[in-house]
Amino acid sequence: MQKILLVDDEPRMLDLIELFLQPLGFICMKETSGKKAIEILQNEKVNLVLLDVMMPEMDGWEACKKIRKFSDVPIIMLTARSEKLDLVKGLNTGADDYITKPFDEKELVARVNAILRRLSVNELEEVSITYEAFRLNRETYSLQYHDAIVQLTLKEFYIIEALITRPKKTYTREELLNAAWEFSTYTDTRTVDSHIRNLREKLKANGFPIDEFLKTVWGIGYKWS
Repeated sequence: MQKILLVDDEPRMLDLIELFLQPLGFICMKETSGKKAIEILQNEKVNLVLLDVMMPEMDGWEACKKIRKFSDVPIIMLTARSEKLDLVKGLNTGADDYITKPFDEKELVARVNAILRRLSVNELEEVSITYEAFRLNRETYSLQYHDAIVQLTLKEFYIIEALITRPKKTYTREELLNAAWEFSTYTDTRTVDSHIRNLREKLKANGFPIDEFLKTVWGIGYKWS
């Protein structure tokens, strides 16, 4: 059974999400503190985290940043705020998806299932994809270039996977949304731009000559050249 860590300072919200997910066979762990959630993730295997943004002491953005320093567990941010800047900020901290409260039960379940289904599919495929000096690993969700290895978030991985498996194809932002989320979660394609920007910064910082390969096709989208 897959284990989901629910993090929200409102116990009623935790109980509501558990009510949605538990009948589907998920084990739900509930926590009201970002710090406590980090401790759990450092000591237990968890398949997915649903992380509220607006929490006292440590907000969801800060918790997400700290989690990303040691774990690539999929993270879905939950927030009552719907501004686009909040969406971009959430993705910049390393979150994989973003749901605005109040949310529909079917939407929440669809997002959770989509992420976990993609993880299961990857386990059945070839472990790695290679292109020239690059090696994309489906088991560790990492990208290797010669001796340098960078850990990717789930959505970063899916974007790179789409680009590298069809080099020279120009992907529109909508196509990359579908590749990474299975459905167009957002109408705002800045979601893809945020992930691409994060990827470039992360890979450059680790010595990857990413500008030689990950190209922006102005007015259309991106390609792996």
